[in-house]
Amino acid sequence: MSSSFDAEDLPNLDRAQIAPIDYGALAGDADPGHPPRILLLYGSLRERSYSRLAAEEAGRLLRFFGAETRMFSPRDLPLPDGAPADHPKVRELRDLATWSEGMVWVSPERHGAMTSIMKAQIDWLPLSLGGVRPTQGKTLAVMEVSGGSQSFNAVNQMRILGRWMRMVTIPNQSSVPKAFNEFDEAGRMKPSPYYNRIVDVMEELVKFTWLVRERSPYLVDRYSERVETAEAVSKRVNQRGL
Repeated sequence: MSSSFDAEDLPNLDRAQIAPIDYGALAGDADPGHPPRILLLYGSLRERSYSRLAAEEAGRLLRFFGAETRMFSPRDLPLPDGAPADHPKVRELRDLATWSEGMVWVSPERHGAMTSIMKAQIDWLPLSLGGVRPTQGKTLAVMEVSGGSQSFNAVNQMRILGRWMRMVTIPNQSSVPKAFNEFDEAGRMKPSPYYNRIVDVMEELVKFTWLVRERSPYLVDRYSERVETAEAVSKRVNQRGL
């Protein structure tokens, strides 16, 4: 699948070093064929939010690699348990999570951890929503930005959460230290090894999403859940017999 994304919008990308992604080799027989659907979440409400700028840069790269992207703004999202689940921002977030086939989580590191804004978005995503599991079997890439030296506390925490949400968290990750030095006045990331790592992460996320989607029902099929389902069916049959 080719991308019509404007090449001029990626001035720091060395296109001579881009290896074509063999979508045909990665996709399963039942693959729907549409571009991978990636949701981007970020963890800051500041006017100049480096986690948002990093997420926007990631989104440009994802579109270059042939994905369709959507970004959720956490502004006005209530705290978990502080509002009903039909709150408009909660519905928006959950609808986007259901739509997506993969996600990117980008958080600042604050006091050695992800921000509460980042955590609140994840906490509003249930493991089960009716008959749908909005995160199970979907791919995930984790990234963080820091105001000081390079750290991996936030990405390590998000990896734990990704596993808890039953997501396929890709091996690569990005951590951008002293983020205030890595973006220009227009909010674009400057060329650097940190930018190159974000390219790595987005390229890998697209590959894993092609590989996993449509195979995820098989990959995450669980013995314990099959037992529970069989017991529930048996119970209903017995109740009807009574």
